[in-house]
Amino acid sequence: MAIGGAPVARWTVQGLIDARMQLTAFCHNSRCHHNQALDLGKIKAKLRPDAPAMADDLIPKLKCARCGGKAVGLTYTPDPNTVSGMGADVAKR
Repeated sequence: MAIGGAPVARWTVQGLIDARMQLTAFCHNSRCHHNQALDLGKIKAKLRPDAPAMADDLIPKLKCARCGGKAVGLTYTPDPNTVSGMGADVAKR
């Protein structure tokens, strides 16, 4: 994919694993609000390592484990030990 002629990087499941990202799903149902960290290893086994891992790719495949609702969202969290400002001083490495 390209925007204005420049390529746009797309996350893959393996790319998230390699970057040590944490993926959390949360339910938008006002009576539920369940959230859960997703196991990227299980997602990799089910979909494949090179499966697209952008929110628009994954959300249609998800449902809330508590209420069964399909109105879910995702939060991508970088590894706090490698991203400055997230608890680690990467400048000291």
